[in-house]
Amino acid sequence: MIDKPLKAGALFSGIGGFCLGFEQVGIKTAWAVENNPSAVITYEHNIKNVRVIKTEGNPASILDVSVKNASLEPVDVLHAGFPCQSFSQAGDRKGFDDPRGKLFYEIIRIVQEFKDQKPSVIVLENSPHIRNGEGGSWFIELTKEIKKAGYWFRDTNCAELDPYLLTPLPQKRNRLFMVAFSINHFKNGKINFPDQKDKSAKNLADYIDFSGTQDDDSYYLPEENRYHKMISNELEDKTCIYQLRKFLVRVKEPGVCPTLTANMGLGGHNVPFIHDAKGLRKLTEFECLRLQGFPAGYTFPDDVLRAKRYIQVGNSIAVPVAAQLAQAVKEKIEKERL
Repeated sequence: MIDKPLKAGALFSGIGGFCLGFEQVGIKTAWAVENNPSAVITYEHNIKNVRVIKTEGNPASILDVSVKNASLEPVDVLHAGFPCQSFSQAGDRKGFDDPRGKLFYEIIRIVQEFKDQKPSVIVLENSPHIRNGEGGSWFIELTKEIKKAGYWFRDTNCAELDPYLLTPLPQKRNRLFMVAFSINHFKNGKINFPDQKDKSAKNLADYIDFSGTQDDDSYYLPEENRYHKMISNELEDKTCIYQLRKFLVRVKEPGVCPTLTANMGLGGHNVPFIHDAKGLRKLTEFECLRLQGFPAGYTFPDDVLRAKRYIQVGNSIAVPVAAQLAQAVKEKIEKERL
């Protein structure tokens, strides 16, 4: 039985995708660590009553945070979508040899600093490629560190979850989620990952304004732009998304949004385009928010630049997927925690 409300701590919180998902099932966020100032501005603009850890008034890096110096409150769940660039197939694949990859060890450090008040559950998110990269050595290392910290963890504690399959969201975004349970609080590490397929029709028009227009012309590609010609040559269905992939145009099937990435909006690569009543334009950052499942009331502060808004959305996780996973974690805690 749970005798008090469950609490979570967030590392690499970004703009709060994990936090919002867990809060939807009643697991409140006690504190969050995120070192990107722009992301923190967006987070605090939308998510209230959460202590965002700062040093001298600035967002704190996980490298500078400790349980003692930040007075981190013990929590039931610790979740972290740690940097994936060094583990992704699309990245340089340096794994734990990359400074960004090494940040995983900071999660373990903080967990161990809680000593006998360690979180009952650790929830991690990253690229599916972390599972088999370098012949599986990355996953072996990750597993070793989690177990050494005192948690049940093995391959069956991992699942690739895609909002397109699990939720009404039309975005295909396959990500790896890993859940570890404290050996001091659970007799085993079994978890029932979300697997109920969502059979509702995917309607991009619920998230994207194909028939209207945007007042801001900067969303639109000028006809003289070389990408305009590339996309126009492929234009057959005006209710599809067209994604630039380096030197080619990928036409997504009707009703499908490709994975929204952090570098969309920063140049040609990975930018999703549509054709609306006015012309050829990229998705707005607000449409991207909705495609990630952020609630309607979630907005960007005026002082966050548009390019950074796209980065923030692309770095986030789909909120409804986080909520489904949070429900599975909550049920495990309610039924089995010692």
